[in-house]
Parts: sequence; C-alpha cells; structure tokens
Amino acid sequence: MQKHMRARRSMMSGLGAAAVGVALTARPAAGQNAAGRFQAARHQQDAWLDAIAGKHRIFIDASTPRGAGEAMLYANNLYTANKAGYSLPENDIVVVACLRHFATVFAFNDAMWAKYGKPFSTMVEFTDPKTKQAPSANLLNSAEFGLALPNLGTTIDSVVKRGTRFAVCDMATHFFAAQVAMMTGGNADAVYKELVANTIPNSHMVAAGVVAVNRAQEYGYTLLSTL
Repeated sequence: MQKHMRARRSMMSGLGAAAVGVALTARPAAGQNAAGRFQAARHQQDAWLDAIAGKHRIFIDASTPRGAGEAMLYANNLYTANKAGYSLPENDIVVVACLRHFATVFAFNDAMWAKYGKPFSTMVEFTDPKTKQAPSANLLNSAEFGLALPNLGTTIDSVVKRGTRFAVCDMATHFFAAQVAMMTGGNADAVYKELVANTIPNSHMVAAGVVAVNRAQEYGYTLLSTL
C-alpha cells in the first residue's frame, strides 16, 4: 500500500512539473495576443493611419511613374464605384495612396517640377507625352493629357477633394534630394527640406514606402498595387 502511494505521489509530482512546463510554453510570445495569434505592435508614427474615419480602408501602393498615374485613377474609381454600387458617400471610403520609389517625384508640387523637372525626368525616365521633354509641372495634376497618361485625366487635386491621402516615402525623398543636389550643384539637405515643404496636398511623410505598406495592412487596410 505504501509502495502504491509513493508511486502515486511520484506520478502526480511529475504531472505537476509537466503542467508548469506547459503553462510556461503556452505564455504568449511578444507580438501575440492571449489567444496565441500574432498581433502587430503599435507605433505613434503610424497613428495617422488609424485616425481617418471611414467604413472601408484601401491602401494603393505605387512605385513607378505609371503606377503613380494609376493610383489617381484607382482612387477615383473606388469612390465612384462605392457610390454607384453601394450608395456609400465618399467619407465612408478611406483611400491612402503611397508614392514610393520612382513614383515619389509625383508627390511634389508644380514649383518643384518647375525647378527640378529635368533631374526628376532623367532619374525616373518620364517625359511630357506631348513635347517628349522633361515636364516643368506635375503632369498628374493636369487633366489635359487624357489617354496619354495612365491617370486618364484624373488629377491629384480631384482625388484630394474626394478625400484621398498620400503616404510619401522619406527614404526615396532623401535619395532624390541627393541626386538633384549632385546634378544641380546644390546642397542635399537644403533640397530635401525644400521637397518636404512642397509636397502635394494631404501628404504624410513616412519612414519608407515599403514600411507604410506593411503598417497599413496591420491597421486593416486592404492592399491595391499598381504597376
């Protein structure tokens, strides 16, 4: 009997140790919620993505000149189709268009294109479809080119009026500032500050466009990529 009790106590002791082991291994790891599923960390730098009221969230990722034009067209289509098919007003649709990589130059206004259009054109291989020369204005804010540009006449200002926001790649902005300075004999820091001060309306500088793509999805945005 005593031998049986000792065996029972030994078994229960072993089970207790095992239970402690299970409890320790079951503790959620960093980045997981209590149910064990991944839950992204939140950062103050991304809070603006969550501060925009609306019922549907879309993040358009543009990395080329063509993609930048398509981002304007797609943004417009999102508002129009949600209104026509679902009777949803524009303020129910949250659209953020990310201008990164070679699309970043279209985040700068006409003043910057008038001053740095030639370096921009050279770096991203984009020219005025009519003159075949470097543009002296941000052509995505002009409706006169119609089918000659991928925005099909949908301007930056027109989608801004409907509520579109822009995430602008800070990493690419630094790159373009350095290249512009080298090509014009200017100062990279001064050019960078000038570019940041002359972004298109509703713009928000982000650490990098690729990071913004990640963060937006963690905040519930669906991703729409352009070419």
